Amino acid sequence: MAGETSKVVDLTGKMVLDPVPLADWLVVAPVAIPIVAGAIFLMLRHETKLHGWLALVALTATLGANIGLLARVMENGPLVMTMGRWLPPFGISFTADTLGASMSLVATLVAAACGVYSVIDIGRVGRRYGFYAFMLMMMAGVNGAFLTGDIFNLYVWFEVFLISSFGLLVLGSEHRQLDGATKYAILNLVGTMLFLTATAFVYGIFGTLNMADIARSVDGARDTAPLMTLSVLYLLAFGMKAAAFPVNFWLPASYHTPRLVTAALFGGVLTKVGIYALLRVMVMLFPPELERLSVLVAWVAGATMILGTIGALAQTDLRRLLGFIVISGVGVMLAGLALGSAEGLSGTIFYAFHSMIAMTALYLLAGMMKGLGGSYSLAKLGGLYVGYPLLAAMALILILAAAGLPPASGLWPKVMLVRASLDAGAPWLAFAILATGFLTTLALGRVFILTIWRPSPAGEMPEVEPYPTGKAYMALGVLILPILVMGLYPDPFIKVAGEATAGILDASGYIQSVFPQGGGE
Repeated sequence: MAGETSKVVDLTGKMVLDPVPLADWLVVAPVAIPIVAGAIFLMLRHETKLHGWLALVALTATLGANIGLLARVMENGPLVMTMGRWLPPFGISFTADTLGASMSLVATLVAAACGVYSVIDIGRVGRRYGFYAFMLMMMAGVNGAFLTGDIFNLYVWFEVFLISSFGLLVLGSEHRQLDGATKYAILNLVGTMLFLTATAFVYGIFGTLNMADIARSVDGARDTAPLMTLSVLYLLAFGMKAAAFPVNFWLPASYHTPRLVTAALFGGVLTKVGIYALLRVMVMLFPPELERLSVLVAWVAGATMILGTIGALAQTDLRRLLGFIVISGVGVMLAGLALGSAEGLSGTIFYAFHSMIAMTALYLLAGMMKGLGGSYSLAKLGGLYVGYPLLAAMALILILAAAGLPPASGLWPKVMLVRASLDAGAPWLAFAILATGFLTTLALGRVFILTIWRPSPAGEMPEVEPYPTGKAYMALGVLILPILVMGLYPDPFIKVAGEATAGILDASGYIQSVFPQGGGE
């Protein structure tokens, strides 16, 4: 007969024994809500009439959770929840600071606008084969990447949204979709391999994958560990995810192939996850290595900006043109990373907010043009101003935003980046940012003149199926409103970007939130 044991195990130093406050669940809500909603859509796959509106309910709930999370983080500092109640670094932590919470909020706003537009763009077959399940699982992966505090789980959430994005790309099974998905998948899997290899090195060097734990121990390993090799691997992996030159050729080969609402969501959100990962890993964990690589990053930024806009000028298909505009915006954000100063990084973060919203809106605008004019070709479109003056006004605002001109959102982050470049003694980088704005104005101004201002090449508007402009205008309005607010009243957004920058330049608050008993060790 087995004897009874009287030994009492003290778990207070290893596990969280107190109940979790209800408000702290906000840190996982932006991930949990889309996952649960995606599972519900799989169970309701035959009830296709309900899908669009149920998706809007789920995205609105996620948006509300993001607003609450950002408000709490701005008021109280980083918010942490560790899975399984094990204390970090043994438990996997979700850690929401200003950078992660704000990026998650803007991404969810963009997804909500795409949800409105999807009611028009996605037919019964697309709903039946899982568009909304894929979309919500993709947003779960995106928000998980923004909010995780574990570098391996950053990789896991990348995989979640990449696998979901493969499903969205091939939905419809057209030849061009399969071709685009193949290029997208192969080249992103190369980036994933580099990411996983670098993460394996991290674990071998530090014996931990918790980012706060790495941040507090990295200085002690700097003289013995190959951190420069590690940084180069992460720079290459995340640069490929962000579509930076010269590893950006997958984006213009694939983003024009899926349904328009899918391209809008991709163009607005996915490359910004790569930029976020660069900020989180390179700035917060490996700043000396980033400083040594800053000249290389600056040249990559300049090449990405200029070649992106030149590629846009060469296009006659509206969707392909917008893919190159996405690439040029990535270069602008990399400029702030190269500078590494507080203002440069704040400009990058503010520009990421702007780019997520503006690029999504431009893709949705292209979808409206196709619906009303019958084509994505600049040679076939024309005369839209005559019948749709509101569309023309919205297009003008979006072109000003993308070009960085007042009164829209792109002006202030570019001002910040130009000023930071001049302060850092890099006038050539400031010139590249300004030249990118000028070339973007030419590329998108050409779109406006050919598709909206000039008369239709056919002499009259082509006969197309009735297009539900009300829902399309609603989706665009959801995005144009913050574009104008950011342009006319930028102070709150500059403040959020500044706090996000402070949190990654000085990681002590982030570390203290994860290790409250020993943040300085």
